Amino acid sequence: MSWTLTALRPGDRGLVQSRYRILAASTPERLAADDPDLWDSGEVRSDRTSHVEYGGRALSARQRVYWKVRAWDREGRPSAWSAPATWSMGLLEPSDWNGALWIGDATPAPADHEPLPAPLLRKAFDRGGRGPVRRATVHVTALGLYELRINGRRVGDHVLSPEWTDYHRRIQYQAFEIAELIRDGENVVGLMLGDGWYAGKLGLAGIVPGGPPRGIYGRQPCALLRLEIEEADGTRLVVLSDGSWQSTLEGPVRAADLLDGETYDGRREIPGWDAPGDPGGEWKAVRVFDPPPGRLVAQPNEPIRVTRELRPVALTEPKPGVWVFDLGQNMAGWCRLTTSGPAGTTITLRHAEVLNPDGTVYTANLRGAAQTDRFILRGEGQETFEPRFTYHGFRYVEVTGLPSPPTRELLAGRVVHSAAREVGSFECSEPLLNRLWQNIVWTQRANLHSTPTDCPQRDERCGWMGDILAFGPTACFNMDMAAFFTKWLPDTRDAQAADGRFADFSPHAFDPNSRFSGAPGWGDAGVFVPWTAWQFYGDRRLLAEQYAAARRWVDFVRSKNPDLLWKNARGNDYGDWLNADTLRLEGWPTRGAEVPKEVFATMFFARSAQLVADMARVLGDAGGAEEYGRLAADIRAAFCAAYVGPDGRMHGDTQAGYAIALNFDLLPEAQRAAAARRMVERFEPYGGQISTGFHSTAPLMLELSGRGFNDEAYRLVLSRTMPSWGYAIDQGATTIWERWDGYVEGRGFQDPGMNSFSHYAIGAVGEWFYKVILGINPDPAGPGFERVIIRPRPGPGLSWARGSYDSIRGRVAVAWRRDAEGLALDIEVPPNVSATVHVPTANPEKLTESGAAPAESRGVRLLHSGGGEAVFSVGSGRYVFHAP
Repeated sequence: MSWTLTALRPGDRGLVQSRYRILAASTPERLAADDPDLWDSGEVRSDRTSHVEYGGRALSARQRVYWKVRAWDREGRPSAWSAPATWSMGLLEPSDWNGALWIGDATPAPADHEPLPAPLLRKAFDRGGRGPVRRATVHVTALGLYELRINGRRVGDHVLSPEWTDYHRRIQYQAFEIAELIRDGENVVGLMLGDGWYAGKLGLAGIVPGGPPRGIYGRQPCALLRLEIEEADGTRLVVLSDGSWQSTLEGPVRAADLLDGETYDGRREIPGWDAPGDPGGEWKAVRVFDPPPGRLVAQPNEPIRVTRELRPVALTEPKPGVWVFDLGQNMAGWCRLTTSGPAGTTITLRHAEVLNPDGTVYTANLRGAAQTDRFILRGEGQETFEPRFTYHGFRYVEVTGLPSPPTRELLAGRVVHSAAREVGSFECSEPLLNRLWQNIVWTQRANLHSTPTDCPQRDERCGWMGDILAFGPTACFNMDMAAFFTKWLPDTRDAQAADGRFADFSPHAFDPNSRFSGAPGWGDAGVFVPWTAWQFYGDRRLLAEQYAAARRWVDFVRSKNPDLLWKNARGNDYGDWLNADTLRLEGWPTRGAEVPKEVFATMFFARSAQLVADMARVLGDAGGAEEYGRLAADIRAAFCAAYVGPDGRMHGDTQAGYAIALNFDLLPEAQRAAAARRMVERFEPYGGQISTGFHSTAPLMLELSGRGFNDEAYRLVLSRTMPSWGYAIDQGATTIWERWDGYVEGRGFQDPGMNSFSHYAIGAVGEWFYKVILGINPDPAGPGFERVIIRPRPGPGLSWARGSYDSIRGRVAVAWRRDAEGLALDIEVPPNVSATVHVPTANPEKLTESGAAPAESRGVRLLHSGGGEAVFSVGSGRYVFHAP
């Protein structure tokens, strides 16, 4: 249980929780009466406001709990009770499903792996004239995808459920409260099933020799359901998925695949199939499937939802009858189309990120993903089509087959992604950087579909570990990723090979013991990502659950490399992916940007060992902290002896290598300044431009600003010369490109075999936006934003910036402005949080806070000054510093 505190008086400073009390009850009435029949924590002396574990009576499956909390400040004054909150227990044991069976259509899967139409399953039941129900709950999941319907209405707003896991190990189920959908007399529950990740095409399947094109996990979708109605008199009616259900393949979804798209035939709609009465059509008994080996687990993360809608900003006809709609924004999702026409008219929608020079959609970079939807009209007035079991990455939609010329109102883009709450904001005086920040956020939206995917458009869309390792801090600043990572980190453990190798992507549909595992900088995400989550959210359980797997990973690397230089067992050995050596530019160096592979690998080996030691310290494993701390020190020593000269010059001599080594704290103090200078000197062969890849871009920007080269960092982020973020924006980019040179004027597109225009890895510069421009930094001494470091570093090209981060303890906000009178820094720190504030100033003696000398300001304590800044300790509240 977690809560945030709010200052009742805006001018209050230094608010701290000294105690809390939680009440938990079985009914809202008991809770309102302060009658906690489940748990009364008593007054607990603690400033803790997050991750407080329930400590009351044992709870049973499906039990609902109502709770509230109150807090006391440092003077012992109590708050009012919070508004009530609630949770429901899931199904805790397999027996709680009461014998529900896995069911699907009985038609055998085609031998040629062609998709079957989407099955419709239905079950009618009668509850008599019992009146309003007290409570009704349904628990449901599928191997494949499902849409649940009751009495003609869709249940919930989830899409693409139950989402992607390794179905041989874990299958997520969802729960819905459905009392308002239940009626007297006959009721009908219906399920429409799709192939999804389970039975459809999966990215990279074609790489595996002899592998099937579809159905990596299984050939046919099936579902599991338990519906319980609690009547007003306390009696219960339970409806289960079993052999009494009926099924048909005669429904309107004739084919649906996540990569290829969906075909919907309106002529085959079966009105009322999911409602009481005779559904008509050909129905037969369902097939009962053998239960899968995977464990059933409640879904811990926010579901995939439609989160917003985009309307076209332009409509063109590059060829007769070929209409191209521009949504103005690269996105992931699908389109809703409304039109009319003769029965049998087939309307085709092809989705693409960019256009060819002639204005048609460019699809070469989609590789084996068709991204094509088809809508066949039934011919009865206005008809609306919206897919259920696919999604696409696109900005442009080519529409053909229309019976008459369209207007922009024909369709809308439906943005679809894991609906993590957006918690970051940023704005500044430079429009280029505002657009870049928006591009980063849009790319994150496009690549969260229960896994952190590399791209949303081509035939890949996998949870690549290296990408999220680089992007993890930015992801956490932009969105609340706590629940998302709570789901995904078990995916990384499920995909771990027997010898300890983490996979290159998770979930892993293939055998991690034989392929796609063990790559430096990719497998290390199994260590880096939980540590990032710890810094942002302070949830010790995420570390505890990942700790053994992280140790096994480091132990694997150590076992293969006894000299502590990672030369052996590097898997696919991607290195600093898509660094500047891969650019195809006339006059551009073809060598010299990539960190040598063994140097890159050993740096990540050292950092992972140190993070495992840090995990052990947090978890109270003194032996582990000592063992892995010593190992990390030994790897650093071996690294420096092998790859770093006395002058700080590193093997490979690359921007990226210096940036990572400095960021990972691998170099002795005496060599760091020289390494930083050499890092900047290495801009010269590239015309002053950046030459980094996925893993080194954020470290480069952070180390430039942190080691005296802040102006260089600002120059890079404001550049419009290839390669740069600004160049892509000037070419019309609304998301982050996979490659620096995805498109170049005069040359055209890069290699279509690997050229996504929605790939967040080099968008990891977003971390620099928050930490440097705004200056919002997690304090390692207070994980979960118990403490925060506020250290903005204004640079050339910006006169003001403002933004915020909604931490688990409340909003941290920063705004600064520079003018002829100096620098004004306006910050807000939430209650129960302390901050170390670095105010840029060359004249600390002239600095003021809220118009007074800092020594006279309530709650402001000077720690030290010098080096171009004054550093203060403050508690919660708003503070306005001015440095002339």
